Amino acid sequence: MRSDSFDRKAQILNEATRLFSDAGYDKVTIKQLAEACSITEPALYRHYASKEAIYNAVLDSIESRLGTNELFPELEKMDEILPFLEAFALHIIHYFTKNEDIYRLLLFSALRGHNKAKKVYQIIRGSYVKFLVAQFDRFYADGKIIKKNNEITARCFTGMVFDCALSTTLWKGFQGKTFKPEDVVANNVPIYARGLTTKIEE
Repeated sequence: MRSDSFDRKAQILNEATRLFSDAGYDKVTIKQLAEACSITEPALYRHYASKEAIYNAVLDSIESRLGTNELFPELEKMDEILPFLEAFALHIIHYFTKNEDIYRLLLFSALRGHNKAKKVYQIIRGSYVKFLVAQFDRFYADGKIIKKNNEITARCFTGMVFDCALSTTLWKGFQGKTFKPEDVVANNVPIYARGLTTKIEE
């Protein structure tokens, strides 16, 4: 029985993620969620008390789905900025290319001004920025990069990488030629790495 309950909850979360990412939180109804799971609304309420509770569970599941619990400790072991940035960028691009629904959740929550938009941002994108700031601080302390505003640099680098992920998913075909993630990383990451290690003459 526990297994059936777990499987049902997993199904609800999967369908809810898909529906919320396709239409946004506000437009999805409990009826739609129940129909997507082939169950009744009362049956859905046996697992979750409200649509908001389902949405919160979706957000919690996303945090574990990102794989950063495995990624970040591995990146923390790296002591050279170029391979570090390459691994960081490739993870984001590959992950969000395969999990377009998660990026859609981020965009919908922001565009609709949902009251949980900040939480969605912090889970999906903010976690990468926060980690990158800490790693830039580490590289600077180790004398591997020069003094910069590490928060600005982390935001801009993460933004560039997320935009590349968007270009291969939601905006695919809008800009003409589509480039492979490896080509994007090979082209752009060394530019950032050089900028972090080269002093600008005044």
